[in-house]
Amino acid sequence: MSKTSVGAIGEFTDVNVLIKAAETIRDAGYRRWDVLTPYPVHGLDSAMGIKRSIVSYIAFAGMLGGLTTALGLQWWTGAWDYKLNIGGKGFFNWQFSMPIDFELSVLGTAIFTTLGLFALCRLPTWYHRFQDDESFKKSTDDTFVITIDANDDRYSQDTAQDLLRRVGATNVHIVQPTIE
Repeated sequence: MSKTSVGAIGEFTDVNVLIKAAETIRDAGYRRWDVLTPYPVHGLDSAMGIKRSIVSYIAFAGMLGGLTTALGLQWWTGAWDYKLNIGGKGFFNWQFSMPIDFELSVLGTAIFTTLGLFALCRLPTWYHRFQDDESFKKSTDDTFVITIDANDDRYSQDTAQDLLRRVGATNVHIVQPTIE
């Protein structure tokens, strides 16, 4: 069996060169590529063309779900299923249910946000295709790394390596798979 490559990888030491390289790769039309950094880099998301996350919408849906659950449960138990006249109050008054409404809103937000993040980040992911490469390992210490995945429509070994060299990467090489 012939081994196909996992992709191309290149190292950077200057964050400004990295951001320019990310813009160039984005503008070249690559879709399956990533930048690995040892610490967060301001402006890298926009340089890569990453859109705003939908986590806030997921959290808002969780909040609405928790609030609806709290109000619905209290209305159903107090005004419908088990009517008790306590001190002449109405069977369902939302003002008295505020603590429970708040708590279930927070609980719904937390659950939806956690599940949404797991789904969006594709967790649990036990293996990354580039993880056995030495350059990939250095990205957790002191080196910035750009990887271009071989599954990208525009990928070819020569053009990907040439592009990485042109944008200022060092130690540019093709990563071979270790697991078949």
